[in-house]
Amino acid sequence: MILIAVFAYWPVIGNIFLSLTSWDMVAPQPLFVGMDNYIRLFTDPDFMDVMGRTLVWVSAVVVLSLVLGLAMAFLFSLRAPGTPAVTAMAFSPHVISGAAVAAIWLFIFDPNFGLSRAIFAVFGSDSPNWTTEASWALPALIIVAVWKGVGFVAIVYLAALQGVPHDIQEAARLDGANRWQVLRHVIMPLLSPTTFFLTITQIISAFQSFDLIAMMTGGGPAGSTTTLSWFIYEQGFKSFDAGYAAAASVLMFVILLCVTAAQLRYAERKVHY
Repeated sequence: MILIAVFAYWPVIGNIFLSLTSWDMVAPQPLFVGMDNYIRLFTDPDFMDVMGRTLVWVSAVVVLSLVLGLAMAFLFSLRAPGTPAVTAMAFSPHVISGAAVAAIWLFIFDPNFGLSRAIFAVFGSDSPNWTTEASWALPALIIVAVWKGVGFVAIVYLAALQGVPHDIQEAARLDGANRWQVLRHVIMPLLSPTTFFLTITQIISAFQSFDLIAMMTGGGPAGSTTTLSWFIYEQGFKSFDAGYAAAASVLMFVILLCVTAAQLRYAERKVHY
């Protein structure tokens, strides 16, 4: 309990206190300003843009990771020749560091020398400037984040699929259910605990994503890839406004807490154990 209190709860409490102050990390003592940082957050149009962009980022990464991961898990469950090797290849991006993944994809997205140029050349067009054009930078990051995380989702779903009792599926087929009905009414409800777990972990991971943004776009161009996590970093370590950054991080904590609580409440009614 002491270790948890010191290393988990005390930093949270300290951050909440810091969010009520104004501090440039140089002054000997923070200046208490009350709720000014929070008022500033909710009246700043740039911060509202950051929150909207974060919502797009999190929604796209989570939905695409779950859908593609489930599809991959079904393919892996067919046990075709070479499946173990393909499964290992699909999972490997998850264990590679974000910096290495970003370096790989920066080369792939290079419009002059990368793989992207060769692919678009097949269709007779030029590769977009993925990381330097505002309209392409966020989709590029979403592609990379999904590529990095979808293998983990697929492996977890595959383990869950292997645990679905075959006798229940056979009973459904004997009752006249086709493949789609078995999937919808038998397999998917039995996978709901796994879906619930992956949804929470992927949402938290997407909100906290930082390394890909730092390596590939630095929040640019023109702030088009500035999500909440990068906004906190910029305010704290570039603008040296520690109180404002702390207020934004408290808001992130509250959002994740509310999302998790809502999902737990939903799971009580909809998740089949």
